Amino acid sequence: MVPLVRRTMVEKERFLKESEFMHGFSLVQALPGVLAVNTACFVGNKVRGVPGALVCIAGAVMPSFFIILAVAAVFGEFRHIPLLQSFMRGATPAVAALIASAVLDMGWRGLDTHSEVVMAVLLAGAVLVFSLHPLWVVIGGGVWGLLRRP
Repeated sequence: MVPLVRRTMVEKERFLKESEFMHGFSLVQALPGVLAVNTACFVGNKVRGVPGALVCIAGAVMPSFFIILAVAAVFGEFRHIPLLQSFMRGATPAVAALIASAVLDMGWRGLDTHSEVVMAVLLAGAVLVFSLHPLWVVIGGGVWGLLRRP
């Protein structure tokens, strides 16, 4: 959902500059709550203030809420069907691919210099190899940014 919001707000409608979106996106990742809702709140507030934030939050939450409600009502009755189980096993890697694609697309757009690419690779390695908590990754990246400040 976030790459779609970025594409719409930055590339198509040009409500935000790429740097504004990436800085806001960095901020909303650090906040508690659902990333898509936080991003919608940020974008709505940036474009139309508090009313825009409320409309964007509703737009981000309501479709998913109603879809999940409908699926939950039906899935319980049919979860034992082998065809549905096979579909769900096949959909899992597809969802992982979509998430990986979004991470790579947005990640590379936010990295402007070679040193930022190196830092991103090092921090990703720290998370994967040492099971480093994401909070420490964000704090480490923030401290690194402060130390690099001109």
